Amino acid sequence: MRWTSFSALPRAHGEPLGQGRLRVVPEDFQVEEHLGFEPDGEGDHLLLWVRKTGANTEWVARKLAALAGVQGSAVGYAGLKDRHAVTAQWFSVPRPRQGLPDWSELNAFGIEVREVHAHRRKLRRGALQGNRFRIRVRDVGLDPERLRECAAAIAGSGVPNYFGAQRFGRDDANLIHAGELFSGAARRVPRHLRGLWLSAARSQIFNQVLAARVERGDWDRPLDGDCLQLDGSHSFFLAERIDETLEERSRRMDLHPTGPLWGRGDLPTQGAVRSAEEAAAMPFEGWTAGLAAAGMDQERRALRLPVSDLEVESDTRDLLVAFYLSAGSYATAVLREFVDCFEERAAEA
Repeated sequence: MRWTSFSALPRAHGEPLGQGRLRVVPEDFQVEEHLGFEPDGEGDHLLLWVRKTGANTEWVARKLAALAGVQGSAVGYAGLKDRHAVTAQWFSVPRPRQGLPDWSELNAFGIEVREVHAHRRKLRRGALQGNRFRIRVRDVGLDPERLRECAAAIAGSGVPNYFGAQRFGRDDANLIHAGELFSGAARRVPRHLRGLWLSAARSQIFNQVLAARVERGDWDRPLDGDCLQLDGSHSFFLAERIDETLEERSRRMDLHPTGPLWGRGDLPTQGAVRSAEEAAAMPFEGWTAGLAAAGMDQERRALRLPVSDLEVESDTRDLLVAFYLSAGSYATAVLREFVDCFEERAAEA
């Protein structure tokens, strides 16, 4: 089974402007989470605004639980944030019966609790609106005019909404395991690993479909037979014919063409769009059958990722990029349209 790795996927806005080093230090990759709602101000839970450095989300959750004297499963968070970064995100903790702990005890672990608010309920996974990124790519020399042109193109039409490399594991290990799962070679797999590998396979098929449309140049515009998704929504509808109204809404980034998140049932697209999706997925026939057998349903994901509040800056050595993305999207999908990035860091324990 051959698949196209994330680094080799086609780009929408031309060749990269250069290459540089990413995440040399945690401060080079900064993320700020946006929930889209305010704390309730009352209730049996606490919402904590936490800034963490060099720590992954699940590890921080365990530290918060230990200090609050609650079970680890009682701590909630909306999204997983990378260890090799400086990130600010929300956690929920049941209000401790013995009173509030001294959250500053966590500072030694790179965890800083900056705000504490009363809240009515546990924070659930996926309950966030998006993330603001501020990223430094080191040792990359760029032509200022080409950088401005690339930034304008990205701000105007977005980027392909690829799943990022972290979805597939180091050296695409999650895809390798998915293949073993579908072939029957992997048995007695823990539930969480099974889910991880199924998601990776589904994501790779989506990337292959999107890559084919990027190569054809129609990834960012609707076609007859497309399923279109309202910006900021997960719902979609079949557009048998694309009229001027749908074209205009697409230009305004109000609607986006979608690609398949494979599962059981028929593709909802029609005509040439459906044929192209089937052709891109054909090399993964064993995977598509396996995903359906695993009980996953057909879903859709937008092919285009809008990039909001884009700011770029460069000097003789580094590139600084800031932007906002909706939840479920990958900052690396934006970065790769500017430059090739290489990460130099030790493997995680």
